[in-house]
This record gives sequence, C-alpha cells and structure tokens, in this order.
Amino acid sequence: MWIKISLREIGPISLVAYRVLFGLIFGLLVISVRRVKLPRDFRTWIPPLVLGITNFAAPFFLISWGERSVDSSVAAILDSMVPLFTIFIAHFMLSDDRMTKSRILGLLLGFGGVVVLLSKNIGVSHSALLGQAAVVLAAICYACSGVYARRTTQNLPGILRSTGPLLSASAIMWMAVFTTEHPVQVPALRLTWIALLFMGVIGSGVAFTLSYYLIHEIGPTRTSMVSYIFPLGGVLLGVIFLHEHVTWQLIIGGILIIASLVVVNQQPVENAIPGPEALVVEKSRGDEVRMSS
Repeated sequence: MWIKISLREIGPISLVAYRVLFGLIFGLLVISVRRVKLPRDFRTWIPPLVLGITNFAAPFFLISWGERSVDSSVAAILDSMVPLFTIFIAHFMLSDDRMTKSRILGLLLGFGGVVVLLSKNIGVSHSALLGQAAVVLAAICYACSGVYARRTTQNLPGILRSTGPLLSASAIMWMAVFTTEHPVQVPALRLTWIALLFMGVIGSGVAFTLSYYLIHEIGPTRTSMVSYIFPLGGVLLGVIFLHEHVTWQLIIGGILIIASLVVVNQQPVENAIPGPEALVVEKSRGDEVRMSS
C-alpha cells in the first residue's frame, strides 16, 4: 500500500533511495542511543556492506525493472521462489539447515498456495521473458544473501547486521538517483513522506533487524518463507479495506500457505538429507571406529 502511494509522486529508484536512507538513519540513531561498539577493522565490515548490494540494491532494482513488463501477480509468484532457492543453497553451504522431507513438502505447499492465490490475475497483461528473468535473479539474490548472512555475520551486534547493508545500499541507490534523475525528485505531499518514513523505519530498519536475527535463530530457509506471506497479506488487505471479493483462490491459497508454515516449523521426525560436509564427517567417524577396533 505504501509503495503504491509513493509511486504516485516519485519513481521506483527514488523510492528505494529514500527508503534505505531512512532505514539507515534509524539504525544510526539506535547505535548512538545504545552506544553500540563499532568494529574497527574493515574486514568485519565487508559482509554487511556486501549484503547491502546483494540483499537490497540489486534485488530492489531487478524487481523494479522487471515489473515494468511483468504482471504483478507473476512477479509475486516468481519472488516466492526464494525459499526454494534458499533450501537448495543452504543444504550445501550450512551444516544446520539441511533438506528434510517435511521442509521440502512445506515449501512446495507454500509455493503452490501462492500460485493458487494469484492464479486469477495471471495473464491480465503481457509479461516479458527478460522481466521474468530479472525477478527470478532477484529471488536468487535474496536466497544467497540469507545463507551468506548466516555464515558471516554471527559475531556482529544485531543492529549492525541491518545498518551495515543499509549503509552501502544507500550509497549505491543515491548514486543511481543522481545519475538517472535530473532534477532529483523531492516529494511535496505529506502522505508521500509518511509512506517513505514507514517503509524506511519499519519496513527496512526494524524489519531487517528482525530478519537477520531470525536468520541466525531459525535459519535462512524458514526465515525466507516470509515471501509466502506477502501476497496473502496483500489480498487480505484488499478484502478488508478495498472491499474486494473473497474468492476460492484466496481460501484455498491461504490454507496451503498456512499449512506450509505449520509443516516446515514442526520438529522433523526424519533425518535430514545429508550434504557433502555431513558425508565427510561420517566417513571420518567410520575410519576412527575401524582404527580403534
């Protein structure tokens, strides 16, 4: 809703630039108030600065560019592939976020729910192949970023995990603004500023602090399932506030998405499908047993 309000007055690049800037200001204020100790070596700053590119600037731009020629419903479905990419990448890169039968089933249920939920809107307008590829690439960026954050930011204070990426994302997006816009778009409407502040402080500053916390607490695969909630929440808000009709797609899709969250978050009974790292460990244990015998 806030994105639609902002786009009435400014373009997508300016929208993202203001959003990440307000998120950065929020993070810096928290750091100042809480007197968080900042790392002094540049090496520690590399992962969060990289995440500003891979988890903010690049996917935001790819989705904005792709949606110029892609139906919003198709874009939402393609963006919902994030958990599917994440579970595949995490299986080979993380020792504690493996594929299991229940996780795979849950992710497929959720993706199916998104497809059913948005199926009535597919084909309303023309969708370009390059636009679809851009949205899929953005989904891959999100998936890789979640796994990368889990591996590299565990020793950073929570607020720095989000403020660091917002710092590099702000630098990149404002360079893009000054390069592509002449003159730079400055909102005149109070409602636009409210929308940008909400998206910046709540949708970026607070939300990504919580997101990076969850990546370390429950793993990138389960955290990425938030992408199934976005389209469901959007349709429900349309029913509540815009008096849109309740359709069978909403009911069936919503049930599948909720079921997917239940299935993925339950304690797995079966063993995880072993990745290459686990196989190496198992082999070394077997060698030790034979030597002791």
